[in-house]
Formats: sequence, C-alpha cells, structure tokens
Amino acid sequence: MSVFEVAVDALFADPNMTVVGLYRAGSSDGAVEVRLIRRQPDRVGTFEQTRLVAETAVFDLRVSDIAAPAEGDTIEVDGDLFIIQGAPLRDAERLVWTIEARPA
Repeated sequence: MSVFEVAVDALFADPNMTVVGLYRAGSSDGAVEVRLIRRQPDRVGTFEQTRLVAETAVFDLRVSDIAAPAEGDTIEVDGDLFIIQGAPLRDAERLVWTIEARPA
C-alpha cells in the first residue's frame, strides 16, 4: 500500500471531513454505503452580458469503494438525492473520484 493510499484512507475515515451516503448504480434498488467528501461550491458562468451563479454539488469518493461511477447513477446524502451528471474524474494517483451531481 502506497503512502498516498494510506493518506486517502485516513482522510475518508475522518468523520469531520466526510459524510455517509448511499450510492446506487443506474436505476438499481441496491445501495452501497460510502463515505463522501461533500462540496457545494457556487459556479459562475456568463451568457452575453449576464452573469449567472448556480449552486452545484460535488462529491469525492474513493475508487476502492466504487470502481466505475457513471452518469445517471445516484448519490443520497441526508435524505437528499443527487444524480451524477457528466463523466466522473479520477485524481492523478487514481485513488479518488470527483463527481458532479444535480438534485433529483
């Protein structure tokens, strides 16, 4: 196990940094409990002369927990359901997925 894997595992084990969520692949009924780092930054975009601010939901989760998340899969956190949009991205070490989602 590399030092990066140990660090990622320690980070995701910290209850001050992560929340427990339920991951569902596609429309399956089976949920997998995962620990997530939840971020909800505002994103700023422009359209002609208009500035748009949109709320987003971004989640980080370990590749070791979910091998291949995909667009359309869902994540549930504290009763709120989110649908994964776009392609999930992995970090340089291929240990953590970064997933953008929208409210269901």
